[in-house]
Amino acid sequence: MASQLKLIALDADDLAVISAHVQDASVQVSDIVWRHGEKRLVIGMRRLDWEPSLAKEPASQRLMSALRFDRVLSCKSRNIDLGAPETELELLGIEFQPGEAPGGSILLMFMHGGALRLDIECLECELVDLGADDLGTALSGLDV
Repeated sequence: MASQLKLIALDADDLAVISAHVQDASVQVSDIVWRHGEKRLVIGMRRLDWEPSLAKEPASQRLMSALRFDRVLSCKSRNIDLGAPETELELLGIEFQPGEAPGGSILLMFMHGGALRLDIECLECELVDLGADDLGTALSGLDV
């Protein structure tokens, strides 16, 4: 495995880099954790490691990763059945829509029209590879 990735986004350009790294990530609904009181959303995912394919090495592999957004005021979903925790979603990308500075909205777009919209005070996002074989075990050890 390539070195573990840890990226932080504080503006729209940074978020575009994170979006590229999580494109086509597999997300289980039960691994979307909204902590309203902490103004935090954490999403566990199995993301594709694109680096081997860029280096013309054998096929890409999936890595266990966590995507965290802080300073989140609200989290709304569309076409995602939160009552079906075993449902697998495929993340297509993430966009930042500016609002009253430094705030705005973050849109996480999933295959088949699913979406999460986060209204944020300001953009604070982190993507980190967890380096564990089991996402549930990896998330349980993460301070979400």
